Amino acid sequence: MSTTTSTTAAEATPAAQSKYQVRFDQGADGVRRIARGADVLVWVDQVPDAAGGGSGGGTAAAARVPAEVLADAPGAVLVAGLADAAAAGAWILAEQEALGRRAYLAIVAAGRSDGGFAADDVLAAGAVIDALAELGIDDTSPEAAVACASYTGLRRAVAHLATASVGGREAIAEGADPAALRRAATRDGDATARVVRAR
Repeated sequence: MSTTTSTTAAEATPAAQSKYQVRFDQGADGVRRIARGADVLVWVDQVPDAAGGGSGGGTAAAARVPAEVLADAPGAVLVAGLADAAAAGAWILAEQEALGRRAYLAIVAAGRSDGGFAADDVLAAGAVIDALAELGIDDTSPEAAVACASYTGLRRAVAHLATASVGGREAIAEGADPAALRRAATRDGDATARVVRAR
């Protein structure tokens, strides 16, 4: 089988979500499933952002993205969380306008290293998807729609949930400031997009 044929087959699998503009999955394996053909990958890892003061761009943001994820991402790469979800959405809209066509997006919640469910990451990914929908980028896969609904349905409790999640409690046990975790789970109107790699 040729490389072209195998690539087309991979894109055609349901797990690739390739018919949708906005796709969602979790972890490095999720990147491999949905990032092929995407113009932008958004890597969402909420608690390390909060615990490490992850508001910086460039090198600071790149340190949050595993090397295997960068290797599997074909286009631009952003890091985003609850605080800067709107900034990420605005950057993606500008990128789409620069492309002059629909931009295909892979929104990936980092997930837990032990494979467990990361509520904080899913909520933050949902915030990014919601920010995109507010800008008119709303051709979402069912998986992306579910992540978005988790955020919009729990919007008032997001700061508490991110802090009280398994990841949040583990970070606090390791010395993270609970107030910093709550701030990082609150929308920041002054935030800017954290671009790890441009197109």
